[in-house]
Amino acid sequence: MKNIFLILTTVLLFSCKNNKSNTTTPVGSTNKTEATSDFTLTFGSCNKPSKTNVLWDDVLKLNPNVWIWGGDNIYGDSEDMNKIKLDYELQHQQNGYAEVVKNTKVIGTWDDHDFGKNDAGVEFPKKKESQQLMLDFFGVPKDSPRRTQEGVYSSEVFTTDKGSIKVILLDTRYFRTGISKAEINGLQEGRTILGAAQWEWLNNELYNSKANFNVIVSSIQTIAQDHPYEKWANFPNEREKLLNMIAVSKANNVILLSGDRHISEFSKLEREGIAYPLIDFTSSGLTHASFNFKGEPNSLRKGEVVHTLSFGVLQFNFDENKVTMQMRGDDNKVQQEIVQVYP
Repeated sequence: MKNIFLILTTVLLFSCKNNKSNTTTPVGSTNKTEATSDFTLTFGSCNKPSKTNVLWDDVLKLNPNVWIWGGDNIYGDSEDMNKIKLDYELQHQQNGYAEVVKNTKVIGTWDDHDFGKNDAGVEFPKKKESQQLMLDFFGVPKDSPRRTQEGVYSSEVFTTDKGSIKVILLDTRYFRTGISKAEINGLQEGRTILGAAQWEWLNNELYNSKANFNVIVSSIQTIAQDHPYEKWANFPNEREKLLNMIAVSKANNVILLSGDRHISEFSKLEREGIAYPLIDFTSSGLTHASFNFKGEPNSLRKGEVVHTLSFGVLQFNFDENKVTMQMRGDDNKVQQEIVQVYP
């Protein structure tokens, strides 16, 4: 009887492990095959238009349905709007990018360097003018309501024969309260990342979403909380508000995308009220990366940090309710991958 019990126990344990591995493929797995994709989303951040971008041809080879700019799309860093305008024009001339615009839907948000100043927020004096230049870059019509709205946040639903994906683009700059490193652990009252109007808008976007997947694009990392740089965790009340809103809204299969860091990594959070792991896919370093990266803490990281040139790929399979997320480099090399099956 003891032998039979041990055999049955071993079989059950092995079965459980197999079921778990079928849900999430470990990051860094060498078993990377081309996913069956009903919709391909590509994204990236941290792009200097004066530098050569060797990745545009790799993006094009995937024939994506959309390219999303995650921020630091140029490095304007100026209150001189002519300088920022010229940088956007230079980006349009960057070798390969014109082909992306011609063949792919292009949308996006900004971060501090295209907003106008490193680590800047609500206090930046040229934010209204900078917003108009960013909307020009994305070809937003002059009569669009986005031209009179404060902040560059927006959303778009992509519909296929099998399902839909809502992309929600946040603006983490226009309304963000100024904060110094010394103040991070201080009084939280009155601090905001999104501002009242954008919070109300985001609440409606999530509660009213009928999409099979909801992709939230934040220029700064949402889940990682251990490093000393810009992140939602510097505003813990705002981070908690976002995570709670995702849970309470019951929006389907929320995925977080971020940039900013000059590294790429996956962070994963198990959250009460959310029936699946919440993944923050950080993809940063289109023309420059932290090649001399020495490491940093992230207790919620899955896999390793990629600190070479990289862009992000999400391949959606509606039949299996599965998303294959990949970091890709030059020659479309898959640097790291995670596969998530949703309920």
